[in-house]
Amino acid sequence: MKRTLLILLLLTLTATTRADAPAAETRPITLGAAIEQALRNNYDVQIVRYSPWLAAYDFRIARGAYDPTFSLSGTHDYSKTGSGLFNGSVPIPGKTSDENNFASGLTGLLPWGMTYSLQGSTRETYGVSSTNNFFDNSDAAASLNLTQPLLKNFWTDGSRLAISVAKNRIQYSEQELQLQLMTTITEVERAYYSLAFAQENVKVQEKALQLAEQLFAENKKRVEVGVLAPLDEKQAQSQVAARRADLLAARQLLNTQQNALKNLITADYARLHSVTLQPSEPLAAVSQTFSLQDSWRRGLTSRPELLRAKLDLERAGLQLKYSKNQVFPQLDLVGSYGFSGSRREFSGALDDVRNGNLPFYSYGIQLSIPLGNVAARNRYKQGKVSVEQALLTTKKLEQDVMVQIDDAIKSAQAAFERVDATRQASQYAAAALDAERKKLENGKSTSFVILQLQRDLTFASSEEIRALADYNIALAQVAFAEASTLQRRKIDVTVK
Repeated sequence: MKRTLLILLLLTLTATTRADAPAAETRPITLGAAIEQALRNNYDVQIVRYSPWLAAYDFRIARGAYDPTFSLSGTHDYSKTGSGLFNGSVPIPGKTSDENNFASGLTGLLPWGMTYSLQGSTRETYGVSSTNNFFDNSDAAASLNLTQPLLKNFWTDGSRLAISVAKNRIQYSEQELQLQLMTTITEVERAYYSLAFAQENVKVQEKALQLAEQLFAENKKRVEVGVLAPLDEKQAQSQVAARRADLLAARQLLNTQQNALKNLITADYARLHSVTLQPSEPLAAVSQTFSLQDSWRRGLTSRPELLRAKLDLERAGLQLKYSKNQVFPQLDLVGSYGFSGSRREFSGALDDVRNGNLPFYSYGIQLSIPLGNVAARNRYKQGKVSVEQALLTTKKLEQDVMVQIDDAIKSAQAAFERVDATRQASQYAAAALDAERKKLENGKSTSFVILQLQRDLTFASSEEIRALADYNIALAQVAFAEASTLQRRKIDVTVK
């Protein structure tokens, strides 16, 4: 008795818990809201959003080649020589000296390839000579040294190449971001309309199950009164089982499409898991006029993939220009100018430098010719091949874009025509089923025919909804193919 009461208590608690459990939230959502959430939360968008920042840092790193380098040094040297040495039997007096050196410099590279070096140094030497005399000398110097390439590294060099490539990659990353935005929006549209189809299809399958159960109940009554063969009852019962299986499959598809849209619009799937998203925009087919030439022109000038290919071609050209310059010999114009000073007192040596009493300068050229220069010549040849390859890649992509646009427009046109055809098919199927049911009531038809017409109606109704969803998805694909996705959704992309 106690065991029975315990079981009943557990069942009661379980039932209470289930009753108290919150119902799943149903949240209506528009396509615009879904796109907005995706652009804000989608992980793919968030990841690619960092690409322009990273490219901008690469550009700043490359420009760091022009940062000057400041150096400063100071040393003290001490030496003692001659002590303990003999010249025959005469000892050689020792010599001691102390030397202080201070130097500073500023070196760097200028945007036109010139290197500079601004140097300043002082030296003070004092001590006792081998004749036992005290000495104290001070030297100072300040100079500017310049080197300007005239052939190799003249119109471009490694630093200028790195900066130009970094600029190129900034534009590349911006196109990468735009492509991801277009891709995400298109995926959201596809998922949204697919979810709308899945929800309506569940209703169609529920209606089909209801019709099958109604026919089964009617046939069962007819069999019981002996006006219908038992085979007709079994056929109707089989139809009920088949429609129930179709309904289960439709609900599973609905769950899958729910998750597909949730995955696109949220960065926290756990919070959205129990929410049922319900598209609030009805499936409709709005006629649209297409211009293949306009779409081609827009796609060939705006498709991010094509613009990235052109940027790759530009980068290959920059590399080719650099490789060509590296084939030349190294011919540099060099020069230096400065002042020196030498006095017993340290201050006097600095006065000589400050007043320019002891100027010095030099100029000339330096020529370095690599014998053979095999590596540079083959890099140049390799660069020309890379440019030709990048050019062919760009041309191929242009053709692919034209084909994709043509296919997308034709698919949209066919989908629109299919909408009307499936609507008529659904209407005719409904009319045929209604007429056949009336014949069945008058004993002029069979339940087998009714079952067949019910299947036809279910299929036609599902196809009508599918055609509406496919047409809207096709319009999204046309916009993607011609690169008008962002403009179509009135989204402005500005990278700062």
